[in-house]
Amino acid sequence: MPAAASLESEELCSEESTSSDSLPGIESLLEYLNTSRGFDFSGYKRSTLERRIRRRMQSLGIESYSEYLDYLEVRPDEFPHLFNTILINVTSFLRDPAAWAALQTIIEKRLQSSHSTSPIRVWSAGCASGEEPFTIAIMLADILGLEQYAERVKIYATDVDDEALGHARVCAYPESALESLPEATRAKYFTHAGPAYIVNKELRRGVIFGRHNLVQDAPISRIDLLVCRNTLMYFNAETQTRVLNRMHFALNDDGILLLGKAEMLLTHADLFTPLDLKLRLFSRTRNRPRERATGDDRTPSTFDANASDHARLCRAAFDRSPTAQVVIDSQGRVAFFNHRATQLFCLTPDDAGRPFHDLEASYRPTDLRSCLDRVRRERRPIYLRSIERKEADGTRLILNIEVVPLIAETGAVLGIQMSFADVTESYHLDAELRKAHGDLKSAQQELQSTSEELETTNEELQSTVEELETTNEELQSTNEELETMNEELQSTVEELQSMNDELRQRTEELVNMSSFFGSVLGSMRSAVAVLDRDLLVRVWNPRMEELWGLRASETHGKPFVTLDIGLPIDQVASAIRSSLSTGAPQRMIVSCTNRRGKPLQCTVEVTTLQGSAPPGVTLVIDELAAED
Repeated sequence: MPAAASLESEELCSEESTSSDSLPGIESLLEYLNTSRGFDFSGYKRSTLERRIRRRMQSLGIESYSEYLDYLEVRPDEFPHLFNTILINVTSFLRDPAAWAALQTIIEKRLQSSHSTSPIRVWSAGCASGEEPFTIAIMLADILGLEQYAERVKIYATDVDDEALGHARVCAYPESALESLPEATRAKYFTHAGPAYIVNKELRRGVIFGRHNLVQDAPISRIDLLVCRNTLMYFNAETQTRVLNRMHFALNDDGILLLGKAEMLLTHADLFTPLDLKLRLFSRTRNRPRERATGDDRTPSTFDANASDHARLCRAAFDRSPTAQVVIDSQGRVAFFNHRATQLFCLTPDDAGRPFHDLEASYRPTDLRSCLDRVRRERRPIYLRSIERKEADGTRLILNIEVVPLIAETGAVLGIQMSFADVTESYHLDAELRKAHGDLKSAQQELQSTSEELETTNEELQSTVEELETTNEELQSTNEELETMNEELQSTVEELQSMNDELRQRTEELVNMSSFFGSVLGSMRSAVAVLDRDLLVRVWNPRMEELWGLRASETHGKPFVTLDIGLPIDQVASAIRSSLSTGAPQRMIVSCTNRRGKPLQCTVEVTTLQGSAPPGVTLVIDELAAED
């Protein structure tokens, strides 16, 4: 195993051990979610559930499940955030393009060969925000044309997440979501409206969104194409089996199933046959009976309208069976028997309805009364081998007797069937063969020894196969877990990308604002400086540079009182401190010297910044005109 895979396995093992330690806490939380909100997560993998719930708890600063349970009880608005964290809605248009290309090729071939105009029913299970069902709609619209698509196609898009379905029903997506679609497809099936692309109404009419729980709700029936990608991998093995049985029921005989990359169905070959295992394309297996939508394993009755002919056919087949058969009802009375039983036990039509114990067949050639009581009590068949019966003419018959209970669907014993197979010829033949081949006994023993050795080898091979299957299932489970973690990481990346876009937008706003204020300060004819409460220079406009000969880069962050300029710093600093302490503006006229050494008279206005934290002051210096 590669080092990376080994490390991942160790991480998964550590997660499982952590999960087992905190199992009582998470079980109480899941039970509360089920009873209070109707969300049953019992079929989900515990490691995934715990990892997602702990992520939400960490964002709130909560350490234990009991504390989080208390938090949910007093904060009902937390439930949507928790469900959004657990139900990872990672999807996109044309996700895994190779799979969609292969699916389109299969559908085109089937439509060309069938020449049918019947409706096409599609089910997108776990549709999230709707990109997947609209991908299906685009594919079928390209194959059929928009007119045929509108007449024939119905796409049922379902999910358990109401918030995701709300986004899907809006049918509007940002430009970034459509990057995987060709430009021609965007222009044909979407309308650009402001920052979003809206699905055209011709395409939208064929898609029906609705809430559906794959584990609890009955499946949609008569489906031609079922797409359920990266959803099964969140369920445990038992729940996966139950969901796949329902999908098998939902699909038509030639229906197609498309799954996600981590879902291979290696242990469900009796339900689905691979069309392309690498791309996770399957077709429904026809030789398995269709299960009921409720999950009942019994198959529905297949009797046609001509029930009387069918009953006569069954009766004739029973009567002409070469094996003698007698059926007894639940009261121990003879219900019916076939022609061979009549010959063997000299039965007459009057024997029908009589207690079986009154007939000779109940004790000759062997005692069947105790067998009947035992079969009725234990509800399992009994086999009697090589029972000898002497006929009136002295003929010896060898019979194999089978006593089988007839059990109804409710579990009640309807009656008992007895079969008497005449094995006289084979019995005598066996005896002759045993006598004729007695000298081959040693060879048979050797063959037996060889057979035992082969059986031992076969058992070892079977054990090896089982170990390989177990290892394969473990690898499959690990693959599903890794795919789940990958989707979680993708969801986190999308969140970070959204935050990055917001930060970029705010940065641009700040840059624009800074440029704007710089232009304002540069256009002022007065010399302006802004100082913080510590009298450090924060703003120094171009007029200040012109007056005192110091550039803004040379003054930024420097104490104002240490600047070597021609202002009477002490006098101005005193006015600044007075303004900071009282909040009142200060104005003074001072004598100063500019950067060229020319004496000037200037007005200095000191104003406290309003609403700033921490506070500061603004200095506005204007040169007085020289008196004539």
